[in-house]
Amino acid sequence: MQKIGLVLTMLACAIMAQAGEYAYLVFTNAQGTKTALSVTDLTMTVNGSQLDVTNAEGSVQFTLTDLASMQFSVDGETLPSGVENVLNADAPVMVYAINGMALGAFDNLVQATQQLGAGAYVISNGKNAQTIVVK
Repeated sequence: MQKIGLVLTMLACAIMAQAGEYAYLVFTNAQGTKTALSVTDLTMTVNGSQLDVTNAEGSVQFTLTDLASMQFSVDGETLPSGVENVLNADAPVMVYAINGMALGAFDNLVQATQQLGAGAYVISNGKNAQTIVVK
């Protein structure tokens, strides 16, 4: 349970670091359905296999295994076009498993993604971090 707390803390730090100019966090499930939530007073907690997301407007639950991505949006609809919007693709990156375990340092984002197996990862460089899924 402590590892989940560490991962959520890392994600919360990444969200706080990146949310400045964005008004929404858009969740996309495995079927492609998008749910945009205002970042005002946003909190996320894991309750078993559910991600509980609460903001100033209410609460929404997502099944963790059904989540495909989370991305920031200015208007709740327009999504950034890729990881380069959050991470500098040419800078060295550190890769972590979702459980918080460090998996290694890489020269850049391309090198890291080429060497990762299928799964979900937290990638960081400098003060920026993003969760990615490799299929």
